[in-house]
Amino acid sequence: MRTAYSVQTVRAAERALMARLPEGALMQRAAAGLAAACADVLRRRGRVYGSRVVLLVGSGDNGGDALYAGARLARRGAGVRAVLTAPERAHEGGLAALRAAGGRIAEGADAWGGHIDLVVDGITGIGGRGGLRPGAAELVRALAATGAPLLAVDLPSGVEADTGEVLGDAVRADATVTFGTYKPGLLIDPAAERAGALHLVDIGLGPELPDTPDLEVLQYADVAALLPVPGAESDKYRRGVVGVVAGSARYPGAAVLAVSGALRGGAGAVRYVGPGAAAVIARHPETLVHAGPPSKAGRVQAWVVGPGLGDGTEAAEAVRDVLAAEVAVLVDADGLRLLDAGAVRARTAPTVLTPHAGEAAALLGVPREEVEAGRLAAVRELAARYRATVLLKGSTTLVAADDPGTPVRVNPTGTSWLATAGSGDVLSGLTGSLLAAGLAPRDAASAAAHLHGLAARHASDGSPVSAQDVAEAIPAAWRDVRA
Repeated sequence: MRTAYSVQTVRAAERALMARLPEGALMQRAAAGLAAACADVLRRRGRVYGSRVVLLVGSGDNGGDALYAGARLARRGAGVRAVLTAPERAHEGGLAALRAAGGRIAEGADAWGGHIDLVVDGITGIGGRGGLRPGAAELVRALAATGAPLLAVDLPSGVEADTGEVLGDAVRADATVTFGTYKPGLLIDPAAERAGALHLVDIGLGPELPDTPDLEVLQYADVAALLPVPGAESDKYRRGVVGVVAGSARYPGAAVLAVSGALRGGAGAVRYVGPGAAAVIARHPETLVHAGPPSKAGRVQAWVVGPGLGDGTEAAEAVRDVLAAEVAVLVDADGLRLLDAGAVRARTAPTVLTPHAGEAAALLGVPREEVEAGRLAAVRELAARYRATVLLKGSTTLVAADDPGTPVRVNPTGTSWLATAGSGDVLSGLTGSLLAAGLAPRDAASAAAHLHGLAARHASDGSPVSAQDVAEAIPAAWRDVRA
């Protein structure tokens, strides 16, 4: 499992570790890891010896890391030039080390006046706030235009380390070398998109970090440990029965897709309630159908309500009926527009809300752009306001529990091919099946998002896919994580 910690927590851990180490040892550890990563990039482009490297150096420790790493590269025969964005506040020890190794200080983006093999971004560190200053932004643009790969030190300069927000001009890196632990901004868009490939350097910070991180990213083994596997005595009821209330005359396919996700997610049985019974049975004859209301459909361990439901009176009544159930309930799509916030907060059984950015904005009463720019704040606020587990869909899907002390989970398997009609309906059904199997809401939502993203990758193979393609690839994703 990957974990990420806030700047405040990282700073406290660094102070505790530095108190036990010789002066400067922590920076040297970081510089050694950074130099090794730079050397890997240079070797892939030819060789370290004779290569040309430009360091963009700001004030403070981030710039110091870049300078000491540059000194190491210079000692290996690389030509290294440092461009100082704040000359009067550059790290003195790092500057001395670079000069002693043969590196030089340059003026502006024409540090080499020609071919450049690598640019290293050490302008601002994790304490930076706001976008790049105009001069630094112009310098970054000029060097980006050379086509040289750009490697960021700890995180791309100009992004917000704690939130993933980008509040102005920011570096777009091909790779980022971060130290000690991941920072939230490296994992959450829009900042994560600018980080490129991530490389974590162990500087000994682990023992100083608290047990509970701010963010978690599940890996295959973590998801595999969550997924239910039927035993010898299992039957359809023990495996979990999920109820699906979805579809309408306008959106009949939503019912089929939600049921597809539920069946391929391992549900022992699916009970469908809604006007799309004929379409559902035609595609999935094993489905149990009922005319409604949901409370009369039979026993279920979890409900999924909302995909393609429409906004009529019957739809609103169905949402109210489901929310009154004493089992786990997932609300998606039209159900989110029809739910009563008070009814959600009053529930004693688990509730999962699965909005995209537009739906989240409507629930919070803010512009969509505010949600997209500050995804972490939005998902936390939704979970707290509705006392529910919230899966916020998007370029980076986030899962937040209603307990503020519980880490937010970030899904690492998303792909832009999921931006297609009906893929959210499949995710709802898949999550519902895991809720019915007995997974805790946060685990069900996290595992479902992980499988959903993997299924899209299986189905697409770099080409366009439909939501039904994604549903049919869920078993392959399941096999991946259990391999």
